[in-house]
Amino acid sequence: MKTGVVRFPGTCDEVDAQLAAAMVGDTVILWHGDRDLQGVDAIIVPGGFSYGDHLRVGAIARFAPMMESVAAFARDGGPVLGICNGFQILCEAGLLPGALLPNVSLRFICRQVDLDVANTATAFTRACVPGAKLSIPIKHTTGRYYAPEATLDALEADGQVILRYAPGHNPNGSQRDIAGVINDRGNVCGLMPHPEHAVDDLTGSSDGLRLFESMRDHVADASVVA
Repeated sequence: MKTGVVRFPGTCDEVDAQLAAAMVGDTVILWHGDRDLQGVDAIIVPGGFSYGDHLRVGAIARFAPMMESVAAFARDGGPVLGICNGFQILCEAGLLPGALLPNVSLRFICRQVDLDVANTATAFTRACVPGAKLSIPIKHTTGRYYAPEATLDALEADGQVILRYAPGHNPNGSQRDIAGVINDRGNVCGLMPHPEHAVDDLTGSSDGLRLFESMRDHVADASVVA
């Protein structure tokens, strides 16, 4: 698998995302001002503060030339993972439902949290066993997931909620403890926790590696079918 990691002005987690993706395949950086995806099999839109979070988190990055290519890649069924600021950007771009609002505390939060894997039958969680719990760090000011109740009901019914904060671990007030969702086709995922910071036991957890392994296995199976 060859993974492209998008870099915007203000991105700060693209190196860790690239190192994590390199544990399961080849990687390349995709510059925000370009349109060439360089033949990647999967895309990560990483965390950080794209364009300094000016106007609204993710609102400017959504119009970057590279995001046009990312959107086309997603429409063609390619797997796209948005982490933290990447999740915000994907919501702004209309590639994922809902929005990310300021934490209820109105403060920046950085801590390790426990997550419940709500759906293991996805391109991003298939390497997890049913009922799995993951220990992954979060770090954000604007991470409270919001969507209208009807949208939340539909997400629940369709299995699009794939990660929840474990009881007592919701750090930001996200509705229904939602930490990560996928689109209705199942090929675009957004989550606020940072799996790229949890790929080595020396840093406290390697649970985040499951997401990257899941993407690798999904791409491998897709290539066999093709």
